[in-house]
Amino acid sequence: MRSDVVRLFQTLPHPCGYFSERTAQNLVIDPSSPELRQLYDFGLQCGYRRAGEHVYVPHCSGCRACIPCRIPVQRFVADRSQRRCLTGNGDLQLKVLPVGFSEERFELYRRYLQWRHPNGGMDDARPEDFTRFLYTAWSPTRFLEMRLDSRLVGVAVTDFCTTGLSAVYTFYDPDLSARGLGTFAILKQIQIAREQELDHLYLGFWIDAHPKMGYKSRFRPIETLRNGHWQMEPHIRSGD
Repeated sequence: MRSDVVRLFQTLPHPCGYFSERTAQNLVIDPSSPELRQLYDFGLQCGYRRAGEHVYVPHCSGCRACIPCRIPVQRFVADRSQRRCLTGNGDLQLKVLPVGFSEERFELYRRYLQWRHPNGGMDDARPEDFTRFLYTAWSPTRFLEMRLDSRLVGVAVTDFCTTGLSAVYTFYDPDLSARGLGTFAILKQIQIAREQELDHLYLGFWIDAHPKMGYKSRFRPIETLRNGHWQMEPHIRSGD
């Protein structure tokens, strides 16, 4: 890199997406930096995450509930439920494709948000929301598409970084929620990371006993970043 100085910005307080009674703030790596792609790789190792063009980490006053987590993919062993998920979705066709907007992708994204986040501000998505949130010009992003016959039923938005894969977001057909397509997407991302001889799949942030975070605790082993050090967490409780 041309510079050893990394500028960080702190956002203004905003409503927390996980606890309705709390406010949140983030630290964001300078989005105008010409070295942002390289900084992103480094940031993943330091617990940062990407949303759109922003590489950020929560930095909330009086709260440290969001804990970065990742799966050491070479050590991962699927449990019985995860093996059933793989078998039950064996009829899906998967392709890793370039990012981009299409009416088919957007309609699936819109339907998923209306089902997953009703009345939460995300359920009235517009085409520009799709492109602004899921990928950016500099991000090493690919879409892992899942199709049943020829119908698009799921998309796992994945960043292919030198330090590992980052699971950015997954959306799928609400009518097929019983298939566990979110779990299926992570299992396939683990497989791809192994094939590319990468060490980790980054899952973003884990929150103890939060109902929306329970799925992350089911992937074992899992590592968390605490006090600047990644450590194995064999006894993380499920949020369910």
